[in-house]
Amino acid sequence: MSLDTLDKLIMIYQRSGLSVSRFASIIGKDRRTLTSWIDKSVCKDPPKEVLESITRFFRYSERVWDQECDKDEFLALLEHIPQSEIKIIDKGYEGGLEYILEKEYDRRFVIHSRFPGPAYRDKIVTFPYKFGNSPQAVALRKRRCEHILDYGFESVEWYSIESLLHFAFSPIGNFYTTSQKIAVLDLMLKTFEDNYNKSLYFFDSQTTKVSGIDTIYMSINPKAHIMFFKIPIDSLIVEITNKMLVYRIHKHFTTPSSAPKHIPKDDAPKILSILKDCIQEGKDIVHFCKNIKRQTPFLPIFSCNLSVELHHLI
Repeated sequence: MSLDTLDKLIMIYQRSGLSVSRFASIIGKDRRTLTSWIDKSVCKDPPKEVLESITRFFRYSERVWDQECDKDEFLALLEHIPQSEIKIIDKGYEGGLEYILEKEYDRRFVIHSRFPGPAYRDKIVTFPYKFGNSPQAVALRKRRCEHILDYGFESVEWYSIESLLHFAFSPIGNFYTTSQKIAVLDLMLKTFEDNYNKSLYFFDSQTTKVSGIDTIYMSINPKAHIMFFKIPIDSLIVEITNKMLVYRIHKHFTTPSSAPKHIPKDDAPKILSILKDCIQEGKDIVHFCKNIKRQTPFLPIFSCNLSVELHHLI
């Protein structure tokens, strides 16, 4: 099935999820002009510079505008990420740390795979793994801690509620002692409370379609149009520089209509404080949830992460 140029522009606009104003700014036209193309009140093909703006911003192949490019090929081209925009960073553990420090030097927006993040862990406990104990690795981890914990460093961090509860209450795969858990929470409270440079979120990974996102370290820099995530094999890192994909992933966590259910940043320190009190008192997860119920409106989002057999106890 063949598509004309205007049909293709409309399909790209609809797939983008962008507002009329934002899309119009990308193509260098006003809202009225774009709207006239979308509703086909004007049937004349958009000028060449508009098409070039679209392919440049979304990193599409120029082939999408060819008359010979039918609907099936067109859709395939929209789905395809150019190989040049995906890179495997294979520099070993130390090289991976250096890469992360470089890419997150100015600021960072991170979805963590587990709670707490490496910087807070390494500040409190001895590095728990058998690899990464070279003098260079130790120095790099220390540098990372100092950089991330600096008051002026801009850091947005997302953790799943499941990983938070696992840290606090699970006896499986948990190398933190009670005193270390308290120290970690103290450190994070000191870092995030009353600091406009830091933002902490806890999201529900159980009832929303974010399966897998909460199991890898993902860092997004929308200003630089780059994101990367760590593969837990041989310290590999996958870097993606597809502008539209980076935008879509970032938008998923920053737009109210699409973000997973979460604890807002202003309330996240309160959750840490309640959790710290429970750990200090030797209380279990049921007691913690009862305190959440008494002191916050967030019990429903925590309940989603508990066994249904515990719900009647809260």
